[in-house]
Amino acid sequence: MTLFPNRKNLYLIILLLSLISIMSALYVEFILGYKPCKLCIYQRLPYLAAIFISFIGLFYFKNENILIILVLIFTLSALISGYHFGIENRFFEEFSSCTNKQLNLSDKGKLLESLSKNMPVNCKDATFKIFGVSLAAINTLLSIIIVIISVRSLSYEKN
Repeated sequence: MTLFPNRKNLYLIILLLSLISIMSALYVEFILGYKPCKLCIYQRLPYLAAIFISFIGLFYFKNENILIILVLIFTLSALISGYHFGIENRFFEEFSSCTNKQLNLSDKGKLLESLSKNMPVNCKDATFKIFGVSLAAINTLLSIIIVIISVRSLSYEKN
């Protein structure tokens, strides 16, 4: 027995989770004022795609290719957020656009000018946490759960 006997319900849950995730990220950024790093922005892209695909799935829920696409989307999401989580916990080195090493500390004028510009947030720094857990960790876990439930739903219907 599967957790979601009706695939339409699964698409609805994925749609709602994706909407809540995107709205939460925007709330943290624009209402609470926490600047996202580049990887935080990249982590939103699979959710935006999932909103579109799961909305289509609500109307064409008999087509299993839609669920396969969602599995691929959330696998990519788990990889991106898992990489970000690894950077936050110093398991991996960040890529060059994640760092803010362009500060010139030798010249005070250039330092002040650099600080007044929009400096990118370092991907190592989890600036916002919920109960001590970074959003990258939550995203990794949520993406893995969605992949597992979706794959189980696919395998259940094939049996």
